[in-house]
Amino acid sequence: MQRFPCPFCGPRAETEFHFAVEAGHPRPDGAPSDADWAAYLYDVDAPKGPAREMWLHVTCGTYFLMTRDTQTREILGAEDLG
Repeated sequence: MQRFPCPFCGPRAETEFHFAVEAGHPRPDGAPSDADWAAYLYDVDAPKGPAREMWLHVTCGTYFLMTRDTQTREILGAEDLG
């Protein structure tokens, strides 16, 4: 099992976290069309290598930014959203 770093609680089991969204992938404003909403939900980059993502630590309710390598699974950093 992999351990993720919560900025407030420290390293915890990955089962305590939920993926939220790719960083830099803004939610459409207002009342988006079905096509715009589908694009927001499904048109993601899913890069191979370093990726910046928002995650939720469910145990403490904290959203934070995590940088991880999607190829090697190495955690490169975690930042408080502040």
